[in-house]
Formats: sequence, C-alpha cells, structure tokens
Amino acid sequence: MADANISEDSIICYAPTMITTNGIWQGDNPLDYSLPLFILQLTFVVVVTRVMVYVLKPFRQPRVISEILGGILLGPSVLGRSETFANTIFPLRSVMVLETMANVGLLYFLFLVGVEMDISVIKRTGRKSLAIAIAGMILPFLFGLGFSFLLNTKNGSMSQGTYILFLGVALSVTAFPVLARVLAELKLINTELGRIAMSSALINDMCAWVLLALAIALAENEKASLASLWVVLSSVAFVLVCIFVVRPAIAWMIRRTPEGETYSEFYICLILTGVMISGFITDAIGTHSVFGAFVFGLIIPNGPLGVTLIEKLEDFVSGLLLPLYFAISGLRTDIRKIAGARSWGILGLIIILSSLGKIFGTLMVSVFYQMTVREGITLGLLMNTKGLVEMIILNVGKDQKVLDDKSFAAMVIVAVFITAIITPIVTVIYRPARRFMPYKRRTIQRSKPDVEFRVLVCVHTPRNVPTIINLLEASNATKKSPICVYVLHLVELTGRASAMLIVHNTRKSGRPALNRTQAQSDHIINAFENYEQHTGCVTVQPLTAISPYSTMHEDICNLAEDKRSAFIIIPFHKQQTVDGGMEATNPAFRMINQNVLANSPCSVGILVDRGLNGSTRLAANQVAHHVAVLFFGGPDDREALAYGWRMCEHPGINLTVMRFMPGEEAIDTAVASTNEFGDSRILSVVTDRDKDRQLDEEYVKEFRMRNANNESIVYIEKIVNNGEETVTAIQSIDSSHDLFIVGRGQGMISPLTAGLTDWSECPELGAIGDLLASSDFAATVSVLVVQQYAGVGPQGEGLGTPDSPRDSNDLQFVNINRRPSPQARGFSP
Repeated sequence: MADANISEDSIICYAPTMITTNGIWQGDNPLDYSLPLFILQLTFVVVVTRVMVYVLKPFRQPRVISEILGGILLGPSVLGRSETFANTIFPLRSVMVLETMANVGLLYFLFLVGVEMDISVIKRTGRKSLAIAIAGMILPFLFGLGFSFLLNTKNGSMSQGTYILFLGVALSVTAFPVLARVLAELKLINTELGRIAMSSALINDMCAWVLLALAIALAENEKASLASLWVVLSSVAFVLVCIFVVRPAIAWMIRRTPEGETYSEFYICLILTGVMISGFITDAIGTHSVFGAFVFGLIIPNGPLGVTLIEKLEDFVSGLLLPLYFAISGLRTDIRKIAGARSWGILGLIIILSSLGKIFGTLMVSVFYQMTVREGITLGLLMNTKGLVEMIILNVGKDQKVLDDKSFAAMVIVAVFITAIITPIVTVIYRPARRFMPYKRRTIQRSKPDVEFRVLVCVHTPRNVPTIINLLEASNATKKSPICVYVLHLVELTGRASAMLIVHNTRKSGRPALNRTQAQSDHIINAFENYEQHTGCVTVQPLTAISPYSTMHEDICNLAEDKRSAFIIIPFHKQQTVDGGMEATNPAFRMINQNVLANSPCSVGILVDRGLNGSTRLAANQVAHHVAVLFFGGPDDREALAYGWRMCEHPGINLTVMRFMPGEEAIDTAVASTNEFGDSRILSVVTDRDKDRQLDEEYVKEFRMRNANNESIVYIEKIVNNGEETVTAIQSIDSSHDLFIVGRGQGMISPLTAGLTDWSECPELGAIGDLLASSDFAATVSVLVVQQYAGVGPQGEGLGTPDSPRDSNDLQFVNINRRPSPQARGFSP
C-alpha cells in the first residue's frame, strides 16, 4: 500500500491527550504521540535537505533545489514507497501538525521577504527591465493556456479560467531570491546583464503575487460570482489599511526609539504578532494567509528596525521551518502519477516550450534594445529560475483542488528541472569576454610619475578603513599623478545572504541600510567618499564582491585587471587585540590573501593593520608619518622602495630607507653553499641573483641620486651576516615610525634572513614581513608587505611581459614560471 499518506477521502480521529508521551518505560511508543513524532519529522527533513545541499554543492545548485528534492526523497516517490516508512514517520494523522508548522514558517519567511524587498528598486528600473519582465511572462502564460487543455481532467467544481490562471502563473513566474543566488554564483551580479536580470525578476515577482492573489480569489469561490469581487475589493482595502494606518504606526514606533538604541521587546513582539493577524485577516477574506504576511513585511520601513527583525528571525525561519514547507511539497509529489508515455511526453513538452517561451520573449526585447543574441538567450535562461513562489502557487492550487495529483507532480518536476539546468547551461554559453588586456603599469615601479596611479583596495569590515585611508593619503596624490581608488567590499555569499542585499549592494543611493552587512557597506562607502571630498586629486569608486570565499580571489583579480590597477591592497587576516597581540579574525581571509598573491595581475600589498592614525595633521590634507623601507634586495624589495619613493614626495612624510648589506661572513657562506652543489641549476640561480643584485644597485643608486637634496629622506646601510644580526638591526630602528614597508622576498634565498623562516607563522608575508607582523615583535607598527607582479597570469600562463603587449619583442623571459629576466625589470622613470 503505497498511498499511505494520501488524505483525499480518509477520516482521521484526533485525540487531544495524545500530545506528549509518558515515556518508553511506561510502555508508550513515542511515535504514537504528536510532539515526539513532529520532532522526529523535523529532524528527518532538516538532515535530508542538508545532505542534499552538500551533495549538490559541487554542481552549483541553488538551495531550493536541494530542499524540494529532499521532500521528494521522503515522499511517496522514493522512501514513501515503503508502507512501513510512510506509516511510521509520516502517518496521515501527523500531516495536519506538519502542514500547520510549515505554513507558520512560510508566513514568517514571506514576511522577511517583504521586509527585505525595496519597492523603490522597481521605481528605479528602466523601461528595458520592465519590457523584459512583461515579455518573459506573456509567452509562457500563453503556453500555460494551451497546456491547460492538455492536462485538465474535467472537474466540475472549477472553471477552466481558474485552471489557466494557476498554470499560467506557475509557468511564467521568475523566482527573484533564487535568481539572485544563481547570479552571484556565476559572478554576473556586477555586470549589466546581472542588473537587468535582477530588476526584471523583481517586477516579475511582484506581478506574480498580484496574479496569485487573484487566482486564489477565483479558486476559493467555485462560481466566478459576486463573492470573487468581494475578495478582490477586501484585499485592496487590506493593502490600503496597511499603507495608511499600520505603516504610520510603525513609523511612530521608530521615532519613539532613540537613534542607536535597540528596539524594545514590546515593539518587536507587536510586529511579530501583526504578522499573524495579517495572515488571519487575509485568510478570512479569501486570499491566502501568506499574502497578508508579505504585504505586512513590505510596509516595514527600511532601516534598523528591518535589520533587527531579520537578525531575530532569519536563521530559525529559513534554516528550520522553511525546509518543512518544501518537504510538504515533496511529500505531496508522487511521480508515479505521471504514468504512460503520453504523460511524460506532455511533461517534456511543458519543460521545453515554457523555457523556450521565456527565452524567446526575453530575446525579442533584448534584440530590440541592441543587446547581443547570446546575452538575450542568457537572460532568458536566467529568467526561467523557479523557487518559492512557484511552490506556493502549486500547493495552493492543489489545496483548492485546481491541480490534481498528476498536474501537481508534473509542475514540481518542471520547476526542479528547469532551475537545475540553468547554472550549467549559462556557464557554458555565456562567458563574459575576458579580453586579454595588455597594460604596462602593472607595478608601482613601472608606473610613471606623471600618470594616474590606480589602486584596488579590498575591505572586509569598517575596522580596516581608517588605516587604509591614511595609507592612501600618504601615497601622494598630485595633479600630475592623481590616485584612482577602487574600493571593493568583500561579502561572503552564504546560504542566508539575502537576494535584496545583493541588489542593494549593486546600487549607490542614500537609502537606509537593509541589514548589518548593508550597514557596513554603507559605512565603508561613506568613509571613502568623505576622504575623496576632503582630498584633492583622488577619485573613489565603491564596489561590492558577493562571492563564496573560495572563489573571491577571482573577483579581486578580474576587477584589478579590468580596471588596469597597478597595486592591490588587501588586509592581513589577523587584527590587533587590546594588549597589542595579533589574533586571527577569519581563517578564510588568509586563504583569500594567499590566492590573490598567487593569481594577481599586478603588484599586491598585504596590510598588517596596527593603526596608522598616530599622526599629527599639518594642514587640511597633509599628514605626518614616519615610514621605514627595509631593503634586502630582489624585485619585491624594489617594489617596496618604489612605493616608499612615491610616498616621500608627500610634504608630510619622513622616509627612512634601511638597506641591509651582507658582511664578509654572509658572502663566504653563500659561496660555500654554491660550491657544495656543482649543479647547473644552482649556477642559473646564482646568475639570476647577480642580475638582481645589479638591478638593486642601479635602482638604489638612482633613488639616492634623485633624492640627494631631500631632507625628509634618511638612507642607512646596515652590514649584517645572518638572521640574528638582521633581527637585532630591525629592533634597533627608532620607535617613532608608524609604518614599515617590506618586500615579500618570494623566491629570494638570502643568508641575511637565514633561520628566520624556520619558525614563521605566516610564510605568505615572507621572512621579514612575518617577523614584523608577529605578536612577539616588540614594536606595534603597521606593516605593508609588498609583492611585485612577476609576469605570470591568473592561470599561470605567461602574459608576454608585465610591461607591454604580447607582441613586444624587446623583452624576454628565462622561464614563464620564474621571475622575468633583468631586462624586463629596468626602472623607467
């Protein structure tokens, strides 16, 4: 008996005393009582959906797919085929409790969707998005009309019109939250295509809600009589009361709470009760309860109140209760009802034609607006994403007996299949043109003193901002060499990253923040815009990267190349504690830094932030800093000196360059180690080292010659023989410095740092950078560890050279996996 939990004609007796068990020692079976059974069901649902999320993660599938498939897995299609499983875990008598809790979860989830949604985004969308949204709805709706005649088994209790409306809405809807996640996964969120898709989906979503309310009004009244009109009119009245009575009342609550204070528990409870009251009213007047919760969410003003509500509810509702709703949808889906070749043929036809309808409608509008055919097809595919709204439409349709088991199962499969194939297909057909962009100034050393200096600044939290701004201020922006700063706020794309957050972060406006991440983003942008206004010759462009941490370096490196940056500044993964020590903030930050160092298309600086604000301002836009450059030799150290050189032209900067020279003992050690291995590879390393040494000499000589009369520069040479003497020399440096700039020293083997790497905590900083950043080091000074771009592209392919287009012939490489030859490294002032 496979139909164990199909409740069409069964009569269930319910005993109020059978809520909690007396315990197994009294001989009670916990599964005969509703509470233990519900807890077990909830556990099953959450575990199965989590496992599905994990399994489908490599295939980049949205979470909604995992949740629906988890439900189907537990339902009569798979595990529910076992009569024992169906009767034990999901018996008929438990369905009422399960569905009630699932609908409570749905109620609050849609309230949150309403809170996060900003209708003003719709107002700001252009005609193109509006046209795409409408075109993407009309054709699938018409296909739905055709299919309604194929699928509808004549049912006297319902008009063909209602059936058409349900099927049409289900096929034409675009799931806005799911689309936002798909775009973020595909890294299309900051592209023009991504913005159009988001705006169109938002309009589509709103239209779907209106049509859903209308469909329910018609379905609940068997004859399209005066009753349907009353339902529509009372729904409009409910919306008006919410706007003109409830919204001002909530605004009054907000005004009563002083800025910065938390909202009182009483107000929060009042609003959460309001969600249930709204649900009750809309259910009573004849539309679905979720409609009331959604409208109630929409009228909550954006700002701290929305942030508080989202933070209090988000995890519990979307992590625990919402999967129940998808599980219920899966439990109702019996794939065996789609029997026979004709049914499967119709199902295939629905999938193909409804997808093609959306693609074709979107493509026509896209071509009209001069977009390429490939972009039009991609946009059409993206607009096919299905999700929560689709499932609500189908479940309401099944409850109202508009859809029978066969139609319901068919439409669930359509939703899952179409959404599942979008990410793989878009990945294949749409690769944004990753043009090879040859540009010369990929390093500070190569950047000429009379051209714009482009810097990409990465920020995790507002805590990173003050020191970075002070560093940029010290970088000497002038009319001859202005600084263009691209500020990239790095936000992790997590399971709970809301779709509206993604939309908000792709726009610039003075609207209130939506949640804590958005508030941080606004805080960061405001700080940099304030810096831009108070400093001449600086332009700031704020951007946001919403991405999983594992692939975030791709966003950083792609943006650096697109914007032709010469330098990337990224914060160190540790931050200073109150007692001056260093503690790790997030292990993922370290992984990002390592990936950026390995794949960067330009030079990189890791900033160990211990504050750079202990400075006295000389004038409105001048700062007083004492900067020390520690020079051991090699390309990274030359890059560090190049940055120090740029800084020292600022009137408020005092620069100390300390060059470490090997003593006689150190030279003897180097020669001995060379003689020990009579190997041609060692010889080539020594030859490269000699060339590097020659370049160092030339560069330092040029630096000293050009700055001979500059009193703000102090040049010191220290002769050291080993790592210990190096550490002693660094510790002897005057404590008045605010910033050390050091080269990472990647690939450099020097007796001056011998032994320092043996106990290094963070090898990505190099021997000296790690020493200066460690908690053991006495001085609490900020450190910038610099790595010069080495002419190897993001995938390790040779880019020709770091300094010229591919076809340049006057520069060569010894090996694309090693640093470029000396000719490629000469300094051109």
